Amino acid sequence: MKILVINCGSSSLKYQLFDMDENTLLAKGICDKIGNDLGGFKYVAIKGIDADGKEIEAKEFEELHIADHSVAIDLVLNKLVNKDTGVISDIKEISAVGHRVLHGGEKFNGSVLVNEKVKEAIKECFDLGPL
Repeated sequence: MKILVINCGSSSLKYQLFDMDENTLLAKGICDKIGNDLGGFKYVAIKGIDADGKEIEAKEFEELHIADHSVAIDLVLNKLVNKDTGVISDIKEISAVGHRVLHGGEKFNGSVLVNEKVKEAIKECFDLGPL
């Protein structure tokens, strides 16, 4: 099972893709300065483990205009399935997506599946973290 974890801020999107069956990190990175004239897109594919137990990484960085978070997530998904640098062959390999929520108030102190009730509870906490 592969899980994509994202953390969107007001002008950034951080991400990590995990293979839970192998208990490994497959890729990670960040889109930053979203909405600015020039931002950055960092992609790090984990290509294996060396003899010393350290991750072998293939790193890429691009400076480009990332208009909004929709463009950012498209960049991430396209890079994950890229035939040359990707770590999966199809986004259908991603079984679940997790996203950090700024503040769950006193209602949440751990992971939850998002449903309508959870969405309403999160909305009640908007004053605690309006962005």
